[in-house]
Amino acid sequence: MNLLAIETSCDETSAAVVTEGRVRANVVSSQIKLHADYGGVVPELATREHLRNLMPVTQAALQVAGMTIERLDAIAATQGPGLPSALMVGFKVAQAVAFSAGKIFLGVHHHEAHLYSPWIGGEPPSADFAVFKPCVALIVSGGHTMLVHVKAELEHRLLGSTVDDAAGECFDKIAKLIGLPYPGGPELDRLAREGNPRAFHFPRPMINENNDNFSFSGLKTSVRYFLRDHPALLNDRQGICDLCASAQAAIVDVLVTKTMRAARRLRVGCVTASGGVTCNHSLREQLASACRKEGCVLRLAAPGFCTDNAAMIGILAERKLEAGAAPTPFDAEVKPGWPLP
Repeated sequence: MNLLAIETSCDETSAAVVTEGRVRANVVSSQIKLHADYGGVVPELATREHLRNLMPVTQAALQVAGMTIERLDAIAATQGPGLPSALMVGFKVAQAVAFSAGKIFLGVHHHEAHLYSPWIGGEPPSADFAVFKPCVALIVSGGHTMLVHVKAELEHRLLGSTVDDAAGECFDKIAKLIGLPYPGGPELDRLAREGNPRAFHFPRPMINENNDNFSFSGLKTSVRYFLRDHPALLNDRQGICDLCASAQAAIVDVLVTKTMRAARRLRVGCVTASGGVTCNHSLREQLASACRKEGCVLRLAAPGFCTDNAAMIGILAERKLEAGAAPTPFDAEVKPGWPLP
């Protein structure tokens, strides 16, 4: 099967070509510089950029893969969740191309695709489902934080999710309070490596509650009040590094503790993590350490597949079609608030 996948759920325009579990091309156009002046993603601007970039990005992916529309068997696109207007650009273009070319079309759930991105690796990138194991999967990004029990391929159950702010949103908002440039999460991670994670203590929301949900709004508020009471700290570079390290330690502690607790309870021998926050060095290190202690296999999405990308959309779409999934109707609409199926 030759499959073209398109992803436009937020602020990355991406197209990929997948053949028999192998990623032959994965082209991503980021909008970070465009949104930097606003300190966050502006939906209207993101949509305009998708309209501007989608065809060049798609043509580039087809060219890199040595593929033509005529040789494709199927076309897939992110159907949700995401920014409504941004989703519509990729989804409707993919529908139109599939309809006009007489190809199978499939709408894909963005978070479900993240579930399987840790199994993409190697050079060239391929989906290594031959060693797939039942696992507890952590999906952690700017908009979502959730734990999922993946019992088998394409069989999963949502365990818990954030009740307010996502971990990535907490990272970015704390970074903004400190005055770090957008996107703040990666910059906070960089400064945290020079700081002392025990310099200041911040709350670990819901870490001891007997459920798999998350909450990060209280932590963000705690940092705001801390800065209100210690304004001089922002004039001290080492103090800023210590603050970044301490806030990061609180977020990572919650993520790792709740993930490993779920893995023990469900008696799975594998943990996976994906989503943009999985690029965070401390999270990757702490998950690796915890899994070594528990004797668990750890699969982390490669940095290039942590953030939004069409390769993971294509890999999941191909697996679903091979498993007999029904094509998505050509008159289907986007699902901005689509819960994990």
